[in-house]
This record gives sequence, C-alpha cells and structure tokens, in this order.
Amino acid sequence: MLIDTTLREGAQLYGVSFTPEARTAIVDGLLRLGIEEIELGWIGMDGLERASRKAHSRKADTVFSVWSPCREQCVKQAADLGFKRINIGVPVSDDHVTKRLGLRHGELLERITGSAMLAHLLGMEVSVGLEDVSRANWEFAVRVAKHAESAGAFRVRLPDTVGVLNPSEISGLVRFFKANLDVKLAIHCHDDYGMATANTITALLAGADYADVSILGIGERSGIAALEEVAAYLTLKEKKHAYNLESLPELCTHVARESRVAIPRTKAIAGEDIFACETGLHLHGMACDPSLFEPYPPERVGAARKFGYGEKVGHGAIGCILAEQGSTETKEEVTGLLRAIKRVASRLGRPLAHQEVLDLSTRKS
Repeated sequence: MLIDTTLREGAQLYGVSFTPEARTAIVDGLLRLGIEEIELGWIGMDGLERASRKAHSRKADTVFSVWSPCREQCVKQAADLGFKRINIGVPVSDDHVTKRLGLRHGELLERITGSAMLAHLLGMEVSVGLEDVSRANWEFAVRVAKHAESAGAFRVRLPDTVGVLNPSEISGLVRFFKANLDVKLAIHCHDDYGMATANTITALLAGADYADVSILGIGERSGIAALEEVAAYLTLKEKKHAYNLESLPELCTHVARESRVAIPRTKAIAGEDIFACETGLHLHGMACDPSLFEPYPPERVGAARKFGYGEKVGHGAIGCILAEQGSTETKEEVTGLLRAIKRVASRLGRPLAHQEVLDLSTRKS
C-alpha cells in the first residue's frame, strides 16, 4: 500500500507553501488515483484544521493521517482535529536522541510508550516512525518498536532519513525488523543518492507493507520516492495494484506548477517525451510492434507517442511511412526523400512530424 505524503513531506520542500485550494486539488487527484493513505500534514501546520475537516467529509476508502512529534499534547491535538490515524515520529539514532532531544535511551522509551498509548486510548490507529533508523543501532531501534507495539501501535515506519542506504541494505533493514516484530512495516526512503524509488520497491518486495511516496518525489533536500514511479511499477510491472495511472499527468502538472518544480521531459512516467522517438532503428521497430521499444503502452499513464524524423532516420522508417500510404516509391526515390527530410530538419533545427514527412513526399513526387 502507498502512503502519499506530498502534503507533509512534499510541503517541506524549500520555498513551497501550498494554498488551501492547491491542497484540495492534490487530495482530489490522489483519490482519483486510488491511493490508500494520504498524510495531510503535521501537527502545528497552518490550515491543518480546515484540511482535516474537508478531507474527513469525503466518502472515500482512503485513510487520512497526520504526522506528529512524540509529544502527548500533539497527540491530543490530532484527536481533537478528527484524525483516526496518527504517524508519530521519534528519532532513534544516538546523535538525534542526544543532540536533538537531549534524552537518554530510557527516557525516550518512556516517551514513545506514553504517546503511543495515549493515541491508542483516544481511538486513533497509531503508526510510529523510527527517524534516522538507517544510521541507528538496529537492536535499540527494535526495542523502541516493541515498546510502540506494546502500547498499541499497528505499524512501524522505517525512514532512511538522509538517503544513505542502497537496495541491498534496505532489504536487510526490512527483513531484520520483520523478523523481530509482529506489526505492519512502512518504509520512507530519501533520494539523496538517487535511489529512493529503487529502495522503496526493494523494501516492498522484501516484505514492507506500506511505502511513503510524494508526487514528483518532492520533499526535504532531494526528496523521496516518486509516487508516479512506484505506483506505475506496482500496477504495470508487478501487477499487484490497480492504481488509476491515467490521471497522473494532470496531478503531476498541478504539483509541478504549485511547487515550482520543473518536470524534466525525460522524467520517468511523468516526462512529456518518454514516448518520443527519433532514432531510425527504433522507428522501424515500432512500426512493426511498439512493444519492441516500450515497457508499457503510453495510454496506461495518460501519455502519447511522438515520432520525429530528422538526421537519425533511415530507409526502413521512411519506407514504413510510405507503405502505410500505399506508396510504391523506388529505392532511389526513398533515398531522395531521406536526403530532403534531413535537409529540412537541419534547417528547422528539429525533427519533422509524421504529416510533414508525408507533405514533403507529396511535393517531391
């Protein structure tokens, strides 16, 4: 299952401040996509009360949750705001515990037990995140998780807070905690070394039950695993889910605009040119069968093919275009058309579109 945290982790991106209208549009898009859980924000965030009220008024199977620090007064605020699921964060690496909180291990265990138990008593499902677990002593982190479990937590979140693990290490982390706990496991992977999506999918394959994602992967620093990439992989490759991927372009475009994050044209799943082709060998192959050079049909993610003809095109691709029109040009005529295509494309500074090639063919004939 996926936990979208665009409105919490994503909103922590430097310079980003979503308006209430933008937040509503993001929630609408995530509901259309079929995401199982949406983290609406954090305790103390401006506009959280309105966001919670609006979200919980919807008739949806999606769960709305909130992030909270490990403080009992914050847990009470979450309950007062109507949340039925709370994600409590608590650091477990020695540096975070001592330098940031100024606590001893025993004091930390007491704090997490108290907060988790209170949340459970207030009628909320409790998830506890072990912040910076990737750099923590895993034996101690398991002790914290067991305290949370005994206090009523149904899930433990494993954040690679600064994105230092690789897929092999993430797999080991998940398997270690799965062997020592009876609760559900969630994973939260940062992208500091460009491995967030790979780490997230690896964690799910290793037994994690939930995974944090955000639209376009936005978040602190270089962000986290990209929702569109993980959702597409689970739906199209693993076939374990049925997310409505056709709604992704509108959702990604909206978040890109509101967060002022440009979508690279080659961005996996979301880029406008991921189904664009100009190489002659590939154009010829795709004329025979598009699946020869595509991992999935573009319409599955709301995209479309775009073919271009310029300096990289060859006889085979041009021959296919002419054959589609019932043309019977000789090899010499095809060669002449090929030269004309390359000459015009060079002058325009771009490849020609399919119709432009046909128009050029007509003029030459």
